[in-house]
Amino acid sequence: MRLRSPYDREIVRLALPALGALAAEPLYVLADTAIVGHLGRPQIAALGLAGTVLAGAFTIFNFLTYGTTAVVARASGAGRHEQTAELAAQALWIALAIGLALLAGCELLARPLLAGLGAHGRSGAFALLYFRIAALGLPAALVALAGQGYLRGVSDLRRPLEIVVAANVANLALEVAFVYGLGWGIAGSAAGTAAAQAGMGAAFVRELVRPAPPRRPSWREMRPMLRVGRQIFVRTAALYASFLVAASVLARMGDAEIGAHQIAYQLFLFLALALDAIAIAAQVLVGRLLGAGDAAGAYAAARRMLAWSVAVGALFAALLAPLAHVLPRVFASDPRVLEQAALLWPFLAAMQPLGGAVFALDGILLGASDTRYLMWSMLAASGLFVTLAILALAFGWGVVGVWAALDVLIGARLALLAPRFAGRRWAVVGWH
Repeated sequence: MRLRSPYDREIVRLALPALGALAAEPLYVLADTAIVGHLGRPQIAALGLAGTVLAGAFTIFNFLTYGTTAVVARASGAGRHEQTAELAAQALWIALAIGLALLAGCELLARPLLAGLGAHGRSGAFALLYFRIAALGLPAALVALAGQGYLRGVSDLRRPLEIVVAANVANLALEVAFVYGLGWGIAGSAAGTAAAQAGMGAAFVRELVRPAPPRRPSWREMRPMLRVGRQIFVRTAALYASFLVAASVLARMGDAEIGAHQIAYQLFLFLALALDAIAIAAQVLVGRLLGAGDAAGAYAAARRMLAWSVAVGALFAALLAPLAHVLPRVFASDPRVLEQAALLWPFLAAMQPLGGAVFALDGILLGASDTRYLMWSMLAASGLFVTLAILALAFGWGVVGVWAALDVLIGARLALLAPRFAGRRWAVVGWH
C-alpha cells in the first residue's frame, strides 16, 4: 500500500468520528449489563433475552442509516441542497412510521415472542417487564438511525458522535438514579434506556428538520430510500440469520462449543468496529463523488479505502494469531471452553483480512447504491454457509467445521463482490 494518498486525510476525517459513534453502542449495552448484573441472576438472564431481541431490531432496521446515507450523499455531491432537505424530512417520516409499527408489534407480541425464545419463571417475568418498557424507546431509536444516515450523507460525522455520546452519559445517569436511587430494579434500567433514547431521538429530529421546515410525507421522494432500504434489509437479515444459524448449530454440539463461539464472536464484533468505520467513510466518499459526476475519483478513493481496510484486517490477524491460549482466558476459565476456543482461533484470525476487504466493498457498493447486487450476493453466500453449517452438525465437524464455514461465508462474499468492484459497473454518476 502506498504510504500517502490525496484521500487519506478525508478518510481519517470521516472514519474517526464514525468509529467513536460505533463504539458507543457496545458501551451502551455494557452499562446496562453492569447495572442489571448486580441485581441478581434472574435479572441478568432477563436482560440477556430481552436485550438480544431489541438489539436484533436495531440490526435489522439499520437500513434506515445506510439507505439514507447512500441517497443523501449522492444528492449532496450533486449540489442538490433542496433535495437533501427533502430527503431528510422523508427519512424522518419513514423512521417514525416503522418505529411506531414496531412498537405496536412488540407490545402486542411480547409475551408469546419471549415465551417462544425460552423465557420462563422469574427471569421470564423480568424479561417481559424489561422488554415492554424498553420497547417504548424504539421509535426514537429508529429516528436516531435515520438521523445518523442523513448527517453522514452530508459528511457531518461529528454531530452524530456528540449526540450518541451524550445519550450514553444520560443513559448511565438515569439508570443509576432509577435502579438504585428510586429502587425500580430492572424496570428502572429499561426506563432509563427508553428515556435516553427519547432524548437522542429528539436531538436527531432537530437535525433532520433543520435544513428546511417540516414537510408532508411524499411517496415520490421516499421511493429511492425505500428501494435501497428494502434491499439492505434483506442483505442484513441474511447476514444476521447466518450468525444465528452458527450459534444454533454450536448450541446443539455442546456448552463448550457455544461458549467458545461466544468469545470469538464478540471479539469479531469488537474488531469489526474499526473496519466498519472505514466502510462508512467509503460509503460517504463514494456517494458524494458519484453524485458530483466524478466516477474516476470515486474509484480511486474506493481503492484507497479498500487497501486501508485490508491492512487493518491484516494487522488484527497478526495480533490475534499468537493469542489463542491467552486472550480467551480473559473471558472464561473452563478448560473445555478454552480448548474449543483454541481450535477455532486460526479461523478467527484468518477472517480479519478477508473481512477487511468485504467490509470496504460493502461500504463502496452501498455508497454507489448498488444494493440489489449486495442483496443477491449476500443471499448466495448465506445459503452456502447454512449448507456447510448443517453438514458440520450432521458429520460431527465440531466448532472447527462451523468456523471454517464462517470463513467460507466471508470468502464467498469477497469472491462475489471483488469482480463487481473491478468491473466498475457500480460507478454510475448522478444523484439518482
